[in-house]
Amino acid sequence: MDLGTEVDRIATETSFSGVVRLDRAGTTVFERAYGMAHRGLGVPNTVDTRFAIASGTKALTSLTVVALVEAGALHLTTTARSVLGADLPLIDDAVTVEQLLAHRSGIGDYYDEDTDPSLPVPAQSLVTTEDYLPILDGYPMRFPPGTDFRYNNGAFVVLALIAERAAGVPFHELVAQRVCAPAGLVDTAFLRSDEPDQRVALGYLERDGLRTNVFHLPVRGSGDGGVYTTLADWHALWRAFFAGKIVSPPLVAEMVRPRSDYKSAYRYGLGLWLHKSTDTVFVEGSDIGVSFRSVCDPAGDLIHTVIGNTTDGAWPIAKLFV
Repeated sequence: MDLGTEVDRIATETSFSGVVRLDRAGTTVFERAYGMAHRGLGVPNTVDTRFAIASGTKALTSLTVVALVEAGALHLTTTARSVLGADLPLIDDAVTVEQLLAHRSGIGDYYDEDTDPSLPVPAQSLVTTEDYLPILDGYPMRFPPGTDFRYNNGAFVVLALIAERAAGVPFHELVAQRVCAPAGLVDTAFLRSDEPDQRVALGYLERDGLRTNVFHLPVRGSGDGGVYTTLADWHALWRAFFAGKIVSPPLVAEMVRPRSDYKSAYRYGLGLWLHKSTDTVFVEGSDIGVSFRSVCDPAGDLIHTVIGNTTDGAWPIAKLFV
């Protein structure tokens, strides 16, 4: 199968809007952009366009927290309560940083994808991580800490709160300092959803039309989503991670150590999805107007990424690489 021909075919059949890249042994063997970054102004996507990656952000949150663990500002055994104080009183006092990172905390979730994932407050009210406190509150524990796995968006906003309070630095800046700088990521950041520049792809609600997701997104995301990045930056992140440039190799190993099995094909480490039986690691994100998957096989140095600026546009092409 000729990869380029097959990707082009699927992109045409599905009206794919986004970017695709495949690296082997450190060399880019395929990279292509499709569709529009801004339909109203006729701005096409390019391989250098910055895209939102939704829950792909959780990998950066995990790396930031683990970097603080390495620096001694936190420990995996640190309890959320020891940092949060009286805030979020329904979080069990025994919940630890490690359990939050592994989706094993049991805390209630403000953004539950299994029920109604709509925001409980106007999106435009969410600018800083502290702004999320009111919407994180009031959700009872789902199960005792450490006893089960349940994917949890709110847990990663709690982690962002813990990180910025422990470090004394706003979370968005902390990610830039602890992850983006050592990895050499020049185009990765928490951008404001209401201030897109000429290199940012808008997220669209449908394959056609001009309606974007701006009314569905926080002004600025936090630990569970909101980062924008490029293909080049994300592939650089994988290389920096496995080279021990962000956190040391022992902590890399700790992050990819399985904590839970998920259904039949996956396991979960700390902020990272793991293949059931190989060393392959992947991250993905899905939201209104966003679809993202990036997979890295560290043993074979194989990295492939698909990012779409529609809700489910990336998945048909991402299946080619499974």
